[in-house]
Amino acid sequence: MDKKEYLDLYHQMVLIRRLEERAAELYQKGEIGGFLHLYIGQEAVSTGIVAARQPQDQVITAYRDHGVAINVGISAEKVMAELLGKETGISKGKGGSMHMADVSKNFYGGHAIVGAHLPIAAGLALANHMQENDAVTIAMFGDGATNIGFFHEAINLAMAWKLPILWVCENNRYGMGTSPERASAVSDIIQKACGYGMQAFDVDGMDVIAVKDMVSERLADIRSGSGPQFLEACTYRFRGHSMGDPERYRSKTEVKKFVEKGPIDNFRKFLFKEKLATEEELDQIGVVVAEEIDAAVTFAQESPEPPDEALFEHIYVEETGGA
Repeated sequence: MDKKEYLDLYHQMVLIRRLEERAAELYQKGEIGGFLHLYIGQEAVSTGIVAARQPQDQVITAYRDHGVAINVGISAEKVMAELLGKETGISKGKGGSMHMADVSKNFYGGHAIVGAHLPIAAGLALANHMQENDAVTIAMFGDGATNIGFFHEAINLAMAWKLPILWVCENNRYGMGTSPERASAVSDIIQKACGYGMQAFDVDGMDVIAVKDMVSERLADIRSGSGPQFLEACTYRFRGHSMGDPERYRSKTEVKKFVEKGPIDNFRKFLFKEKLATEEELDQIGVVVAEEIDAAVTFAQESPEPPDEALFEHIYVEETGGA
């Protein structure tokens, strides 16, 4: 990687952080409705994953999807407009926080039902397998999803059929408000993949370069015909599960411990240590990001609501002719 690539990773992570912070403010003002699950603290995971993928590789994730949307190249304006339910949003204002997608960027979206997107991921990988292309599907999900039947069915099928898929568990240590130790018979998540005979690895999800390097290795291996693999990215969300979470299940001391070694601060220190950036350069990125977020909020607030007739659009596939 050259200096520009390192700075681009930093820019993406700061952009995600500031977008999420502003989204929290707008939610509290009543400008964002429904559910809102913030990615604050987990920025290194999606940033590292998407930096490692090839353009043909599909990405699919759960409802904490704003960061992934930014990483795949969806503009902050379209993300913010979607959060505000505007027609200019990436899902035309009808998907909201949990349903951002752009198939043109091989991003098959966020999905609201826990674990329900995992069989879809297996289907994407099956299509790649049948077409004999070199695309790999990257399926992201939380630790809570590993207790869901969808998870076990999907990874079993992937292993039985040797599908080209990388399963990535973003273990942020809590499924809603419950730790894996309290909710799972096997609290060491990686063992669940081993139980299906699948190659499994773990990585520090607070280190964007470690994530990028590990995912690059896994994708190359899968592309060479190894079959499915499993990756556990150990991370931590700094805010509640969603905006209504009182966070009674963890202490302020615990949160502070993880915040002090957060992914953005970690990467900033790395860039200084390796002499890849100066403090002034990184501060300037912060200024640019602040301007991007201000512009995105203005764009979203000034965008129109979806028209009433939009309720009936994108429900059925329209025939383009021929019997």
